[in-house]
Amino acid sequence: MRVFVTGATGNIGSHVVRELIGAGHQVLGLSRSKEKAVALAAAGAEVLHGTIEDMEILKSGASQSDGVIHLAFNHDFSKFVENCEDDRRVIATLASALAGSQRPLVITSGTPIANTIPGEPAREDNPIVGSDTHPRAATEEAGILASEIGVNVSVVRLPQVHDPVSQGLITPLIAMYREKGVCTYIEEGRNRWPAAHFTDVARLYRLVVERAEPNAKYHAVGEEGVAMRDIAEVIGRRLNLPVKSVGRDEAQEYFGWLSMFATRDMLASSAKTRQTLGWEPTGPKLLEDLAELQV
Repeated sequence: MRVFVTGATGNIGSHVVRELIGAGHQVLGLSRSKEKAVALAAAGAEVLHGTIEDMEILKSGASQSDGVIHLAFNHDFSKFVENCEDDRRVIATLASALAGSQRPLVITSGTPIANTIPGEPAREDNPIVGSDTHPRAATEEAGILASEIGVNVSVVRLPQVHDPVSQGLITPLIAMYREKGVCTYIEEGRNRWPAAHFTDVARLYRLVVERAEPNAKYHAVGEEGVAMRDIAEVIGRRLNLPVKSVGRDEAQEYFGWLSMFATRDMLASSAKTRQTLGWEPTGPKLLEDLAELQV
């Protein structure tokens, strides 16, 4: 296949590009940075220069390809709602170039969208919240609309994707720990975050675009849930910082915008994904990578 990848130079996208090329596919990668475009080309991809704000570029990339993996997303959480609505528009644009063709469009969401049954992990077929509850649900709402106009859409939901350099929401959490000089967790720290290694996630995206099953949902979950207390303690040891529990009423003081996540139990399952695709994560665990955190 010739696959158009948005976010091709990002932390996840760069792994996906290498995984696709290693499996014999051709990659057309979107890059807004000339410097990163050099690395993208060196990896064996064809570079499409542009941004996700340029709708004509997006249409061109999708039109030239046998399938699309959409990974680009603005992770400036100070304008999270705006960024999620931008993602809605990007998906609609990509869909307009693929409608009626059966060429797959793989979009990217998060496992918390499906944390809708109290006391149970997020599962692939759970009902999802709406964007009025969680802004990131705009992505999946856009996917539903795309499928209604004849686009072959599937969704990959991500947990905290990690290696020793980057770990999803844990990366800004570490920055907050450094700033405060202490690694905190809420109350007993039993709330859990799911996780997966970059290489396992990249392999999943390849399997999903190859399978091209319409309206399928997949969870890129290697570990169903890692306790926040364990995360804080490993980071504390690595950074030589104290670790302590704080109350829920102190969450905003210590976590800022991350307080909306720091208190949540986001357990997630990938049982159906593994059964459907034969996907078995083999990469390092989250706490292993945090113990080797590059500081």
